[in-house]
Amino acid sequence: MVVCGDDGLAHRLAAELREVYREQVVLVVPPAGRRVREPMVGRARAVSAALLDRVVTAVNRNTGGSDDTLAPGERIVEAAEPSEAVLAEVGVDRAAALALVYDDDETNIRAALTARRLNPRLRLVLRLYNRRLGQHIEELLDQAAALGSDGPVERGGADIATTVLSDADTAAPALVATALVGTSKVVDAEGLLLRAVERRPPAPGEVADPGLCTLALLSATSNDPAGAEGSEDSGDQGPRLLPDAAAVAAATGRGTVVLEQVSYSGPPLPARRGGPPFASLFSRRLRWSLAGLVAAVIALAVTLTIVTRDNPLHATYETLLDLFAINEPAHHESTGRQVLQLLSMLVGLLLLPVLLAAVLEALGTFRTASALRKPPRGLSGHVVLLGLGKIGTRVLTRLRELHIPVVCVEGDPDARGMAVARRLRVPVVLGDVTQEGVLEAAKIHRADALLALTSVDTTNLEAVLYARSVRQDLRTVLRLYDDDFAKAVYRTLRTAHPGALTRSRSVSHLAAPAFAGAMMGRQILGAIPVERRVLLFAAVGVRGHPQLEGRTVG
Repeated sequence: MVVCGDDGLAHRLAAELREVYREQVVLVVPPAGRRVREPMVGRARAVSAALLDRVVTAVNRNTGGSDDTLAPGERIVEAAEPSEAVLAEVGVDRAAALALVYDDDETNIRAALTARRLNPRLRLVLRLYNRRLGQHIEELLDQAAALGSDGPVERGGADIATTVLSDADTAAPALVATALVGTSKVVDAEGLLLRAVERRPPAPGEVADPGLCTLALLSATSNDPAGAEGSEDSGDQGPRLLPDAAAVAAATGRGTVVLEQVSYSGPPLPARRGGPPFASLFSRRLRWSLAGLVAAVIALAVTLTIVTRDNPLHATYETLLDLFAINEPAHHESTGRQVLQLLSMLVGLLLLPVLLAAVLEALGTFRTASALRKPPRGLSGHVVLLGLGKIGTRVLTRLRELHIPVVCVEGDPDARGMAVARRLRVPVVLGDVTQEGVLEAAKIHRADALLALTSVDTTNLEAVLYARSVRQDLRTVLRLYDDDFAKAVYRTLRTAHPGALTRSRSVSHLAAPAFAGAMMGRQILGAIPVERRVLLFAAVGVRGHPQLEGRTVG
């Protein structure tokens, strides 16, 4: 397996392939001066990786490793970019799969085209933020694989050629579900909706509902404010994924994550708004003014019909002519007709400013539709989202799909997600979140949850600490890069505020299992976080395997 990248996701993915799937990995990273610091994946992993990295480069040059033996580690190659020479050096022509997880879409696409030419049957996994472009690139690379290998490429099976994933799309559902208590973690398996539900330990005398099956046992310290949240170095006290029946029966005092089937877990469709279409363009006061003028015109037309005994249609026509001052003066008419003409002209004078106000208000409505909205005065029960970068934009989209009110805070007016916020008409507060008054402008004291998703760990931590001082019970989710730092922050916040929900999440930690599963040729359906580990859902073909055919989930 070959992994090429320039940030923490590359290291996470290499560790996942090496330790979970026992694969031999070649990791291509930028030179030491340009390399992003490698995230810590647990103290034991860090020590073993440090020792392996020193010796495995020389070993792997002379030994090949095999699929049925434990991979000795990973070979690290430093290169500024994944050029054709670099890909040839790391053996892409002989590799089973290649993951291109650079933060730049263009770099990944260029390298993928080169790798497809070197090895038509290579399984490719690309990290692309642009989803529409990713679909076209996926089709293009699969066509190239079919032409280069003189055979069709089977999609959805073990020989899948190209998979385009986005770390933002993979991590966004988990971040949203973590922030919102009661929101189901749903996996869609071709129309069958399954959800993972976290169950607390049953009280004495109670029997917990096992659901379809038990997916995981929560860590024994999950109820202890001073305990670590599912850390990898906690041994038997940590979470256990996919336990057997005996392990579930023997576990006492530990929460579980069970699988359930649901018919529909989404929110109800919004009710269609009544009223005329122009109701959204004009204010209520202006609409009442227009209605009053129309009523006055009708009253004048009816009165003119009674006074002159004229045809109602002709009387209405003359009233409109008087209204717009284009009718002849009623010099030789009756007094009633003259009075009605003067009243009609007066109503016409009142009509002019109303029409002008309508035009200006409509223009202002269209103009403010493309401008940033401010949080409404009475807003409450919303989610405050810090950061409209790549991850924040995807999370914002998912929150709005769930019809959840959101207020965004962003310091850069040209950030990636500003256009999305304007399109979705989401209130945005422009300013540095570390400055006084910015979170207050986002109505943090009346919010239900805070999502701190900026790219700076200290900014996210400072925002959460300040929000905690404002509201002790506020649900908070932090995006932290370093795992050891995240564990220390989590334990401290949970000890200081035991009654509040606090979670620390790493985007690369959430996304790496999905990328690794795609490299193994599996159709990924979803990833669900279990404390600080991730449970991956994939589609596996069972036809032709008697051990699996006809089996149920149980």
